[in-house]
Amino acid sequence: MNCLYKLAGGASLVLLLSGCASLSGDGGFGAAAGVSEARTGAKASVAGHLPRNDDDARVLAAVIHEKLGQPLAADDAVQIALLNNRGLQASYWSLGVAEADLVQAGRLQNPVLDFKRSHGGGEVGIERTLTFNLIGLITAPMASRIEGRRYEQSKLLVANEALKVAADTRRAWVDAVASAQMASYAQQVEASAQASAELAERMRKAGNWSSLDQAREQAYHAQTLADVVHAQKAAVAAREKLTRLLGLSGEQAVNYRLPDHLPELPTAPRELADIEQTALNERLDIQAARLDTEQTASTLGLTRTTRFINVLDLGVVRNSEGATATRGYELSLEIPLFDWGSARVARAEATYMQSVNLLAQATVDARSEARENYADYRASYDLARHYRDKVVPLRKQISDQTLLRYNGMLMSVFELLADAREQATAVSGYIAALKDYWTAQANLEAALGGRLPTNKGVQP
Repeated sequence: MNCLYKLAGGASLVLLLSGCASLSGDGGFGAAAGVSEARTGAKASVAGHLPRNDDDARVLAAVIHEKLGQPLAADDAVQIALLNNRGLQASYWSLGVAEADLVQAGRLQNPVLDFKRSHGGGEVGIERTLTFNLIGLITAPMASRIEGRRYEQSKLLVANEALKVAADTRRAWVDAVASAQMASYAQQVEASAQASAELAERMRKAGNWSSLDQAREQAYHAQTLADVVHAQKAAVAAREKLTRLLGLSGEQAVNYRLPDHLPELPTAPRELADIEQTALNERLDIQAARLDTEQTASTLGLTRTTRFINVLDLGVVRNSEGATATRGYELSLEIPLFDWGSARVARAEATYMQSVNLLAQATVDARSEARENYADYRASYDLARHYRDKVVPLRKQISDQTLLRYNGMLMSVFELLADAREQATAVSGYIAALKDYWTAQANLEAALGGRLPTNKGVQP
């Protein structure tokens, strides 16, 4: 009997201590924000916590207004997205759910009080029973550890979501700036083609050019008009994609400005060693997958522990009948007569093996993505440098010489116009190559789990 009271007292003590676990002030946001800030260089909040009231909203609006007051740089775009993207804000708040689950796992179920009153034969009987969930007491430490790993995994996944938004925003910024630049250049080409078509018309009327050559110039001008429309459509789509990631609406979505052109190509590409190991060490999705495997293994252990006994309740009983009072205890135990727990264990084992294989596949993917994106990064740099150092200068040299020969009446107008088209193609190719390079750098950063080491002049 003394052992029973000691056990009941121990259960009460654990119940009391479990009530000490409490919710934090930010639901784990600070930890996730710290990880994303370290890897993106941008803050995840303006006040150290998620916006909760009108004052926080006003502070956020002021920060966004300030950054939109000038042509939007890539880093500022990432900063606005981390602060204002509502989908990301929803992910931040999901940490509160995970933390609540963790705190709940550390608390025992409330005891159940049964009260029964009966009377007959001139006597009144009263029965009182206080029941504790003993299996919950036994498994509480393991359950808390499982939820702790799940909570840490949630923080990593939310931080990884912030990195994804940052990478998507940087790519969208590159696309929006490049598309606007291409649209602007397409308009310049169209204006030049229009002048050429008008000149061809005058020369045909003067009898200095054939109808065929004049039709060619008209067709080229018509094509440049179509190219302008395509470029403008692409520019609008790219800008709106960026706008969605920034979480902007109303006048801000319409009026914010972008730079006129992409940043120039840096003098040298990044030299990165052991990129596969870097990806495995730094990528948050890999870290989250490892925690998921550990958490699943713990769940498997808990399932095996409670395979035969899934219900175990301990109760203290007091009965009163007339002037006589009796005390005792009751123990409720699930008898594994029909269900020996084999299905639960098999399910847990299958879930664990599923997690192990998902982790293995994630590491294979991470290694491959690191190699692929680094190769693309270096190739994109080499191609953009080739356009910058070879193609564009050569086209300019040819254009200058062509103009000199035309002015000296050593070359026809047709040859001059043909050269202008070739030069337009070279410039468009360089803009596209520059866009591919900056996009490849953003992809490489995402594949390696964060921004690359900062070198002067190599960030868009």
